[in-house]
Amino acid sequence: MRYFFSVALVFCFASVKAQITTNTKGAVISWEKTSFDFGDIVQGEKVMHTFKFVNTGTEPLIITNIEVTCGCTIPKGWPRDPILPGGKGEIEVQFNSSGKFGRQNKVVTMVSNATLGNSQITFSANILEKKMPN
Repeated sequence: MRYFFSVALVFCFASVKAQITTNTKGAVISWEKTSFDFGDIVQGEKVMHTFKFVNTGTEPLIITNIEVTCGCTIPKGWPRDPILPGGKGEIEVQFNSSGKFGRQNKVVTMVSNATLGNSQITFSANILEKKMPN
């Protein structure tokens, strides 16, 4: 009985490993970093950060859209052409802190053909009140 259980367990793990291997085919986004903190910035400042990634999959990565959670966030310079396996890309994100105050956390979603679906990156900042001269 113990032998039967051991053999069944081996087949079960082999099946799971085969499924994981099969699911990794296609385009895969591997981010250098998925989050960035601008730290303290003064209300009204515009700041930018570049998020870098590599297509570690087996098929070309095609980015169809970049979605943001508010008009204060502007994605710039994202690749419009397919990114071949092993190819690199980047997305520049600009944040306008006008009208914002305190801790801000924003999400940017990359819509693509990646096997794991849409991919998200985040950034944060602590907006300090702009001091008016006396």
